[in-house]
Formats: sequence, C-alpha cells, structure tokens
Amino acid sequence: MIEVRHLRTLAALREAGSLAGAAERLCVTESALSHQLAGLEDRLGARLFVRKSRPLRFTSAGTRLLQLADEVLPRLRRAEGELAKLSAGEAGRLHICIECHSCVQWLLPCLDRYRADWPAVELDLTTGFSFAPLPALARGDLDLVITADPAAGLDGIAYLPLFTYEAVLAVGKGHRLAGAQAAQPADLAAERLIAYPVERDRLDLFTRFLDPAGVEPESVRTAELTAMIVQLVASGRGVACLPNWALAEYLERGVVQAVPLGEGGVWVELFAAVREDQQEAAYVREFVRTAVEACFGTLEGIRGG
Repeated sequence: MIEVRHLRTLAALREAGSLAGAAERLCVTESALSHQLAGLEDRLGARLFVRKSRPLRFTSAGTRLLQLADEVLPRLRRAEGELAKLSAGEAGRLHICIECHSCVQWLLPCLDRYRADWPAVELDLTTGFSFAPLPALARGDLDLVITADPAAGLDGIAYLPLFTYEAVLAVGKGHRLAGAQAAQPADLAAERLIAYPVERDRLDLFTRFLDPAGVEPESVRTAELTAMIVQLVASGRGVACLPNWALAEYLERGVVQAVPLGEGGVWVELFAAVREDQQEAAYVREFVRTAVEACFGTLEGIRGG
C-alpha cells in the first residue's frame, strides 16, 4: 500500500538529489530511508529510481509516484492548514438563516464587513420563511440563526443577544391613530394588517400584543418587502407592525407615522442562535461582535441585548 510518507520520501529524494540529502530533510537515518524505499519497491514489484546515478534518475514507476505526490501533497498541506485554523477558531463554516425579513437591511452590510476580516470562513445566507430554522440549526444544517423567538425543548442551542428593538405600529399620516400616544389591541379589530408572509406565531404583533388580548384584525394582507409594506400603509391600505429601526428613514421623510403598541410599548430582543459546541469558536464570537457593532453604529432606537 502506498502511504503518504512514501510520497513525501520520493518528493524529498527528488529535491535533495541523493538518499543522504533526503534523509537529512526528513530527519531520519539514511539506512532507514533506504530500507523504506526498498520495502515499497518490493511491494510494487518495480524499481523507483536508479541507484548511484548522477544526477539521480527516476524510473517510470518512480516518475508516476512523483506525479501522484505533486497532486496529493499540496492538497494535504492545505487541508492540514485548514484544520489547524479550525482548531484555532480562525476558519469554519457559517451558514446563517434569518427569521425576519427586515433583518436583511443590516445583515448584508455586516456580512460584507465580516467577510473582509475573516476570508477563511465559508459564509452562506438563507431565509427561514418557509421552514423551521432552529430545528435545522440543532441538526447541523445551519450554523447561526437570527431570531427573536428562542425555542423551548431544543437542547444544545445557545442564544447570544444582539440588541433589543421596539415593535411599533406604522400608520398612514391621515389614519385615525396617527399621533396617538399608544395603540391598544381593540384599536386593531377593525384594521387590515399588512405583514410579512410568515406564520402568525412568528409575528410580534400577534404573539406579544393581539393574541394575549384575544383580538383579531379584520383581515391580513402579506407583502415580502419592507418598502412595499410601508407604501401600502402610506396609501391607506392598512397598518403594519415593524421594527422601529426599519421605519426610521420613512419617518424622517414623513411617509408614515409610528404609534407605540400599548402603554409600555412592545420590546423585542434579537438573538444569534448557535449550537453550544460552536459558541466559543473565534469566528462565531467575532461574527456576533461585528453584528452588534454594525447595528449600534447604523440602526436607530435600539438598546443593548
């Protein structure tokens, strides 16, 4: 059987041009190296090089094994380097999933910054709008999930806080609730809600505001893009619950108005969910640090997680 040590020996022999030089490069005795090569030749039934030739000449069999060494050894060195980086937490895979549409606004610039600093990390991004991302994280299909809804009953998942934001009601400038100090659940019973196309148990307006009060909106219409939702609200087609930071530019331009939900407001904490065995990896910790830094540097109205 041809082993990696045989390929390394032949490569050293080619580079050194002699058994003595190869033995020195490999930190073994010349007799041990000669014995290793003789044993390999016996197993292969072919000579690999011409003894006492000057310069050293390889046979056809030896040349073929050198070609194999040139293919295998560089790949092996790269793999060893990657494994060393993995062990040191400098490289790895970070397949990220987001559960909220509006998070794309800050996540993409964050990924650009992170990719520049951690080029050895394999990055991928998907949305969890059509499947349950936290179970996929637990299975190992994903590596990090941006979520506001920690799942009970899933073992081995750590939730690293990113920031806390206020979920507010977006209404048109001429809406009856525009300028109100706060909206109450009953105020929405006659309203059309414009929401992202996800299950209602993943919408803050239902889980944290309407459901506890037993209130249903008159109807629900979905839209995938935040800008589309805002335009529908501005044109009087309904109301929407959105993060305060996602509305900042529209409020500044006077496109819509924001109304707090309830007297104390509805505050939502956003997490980076990772597997517990990965949370101390340097590239994971650095992604969370980069995300927090990017968010507090660009988003308005958020608080520390």
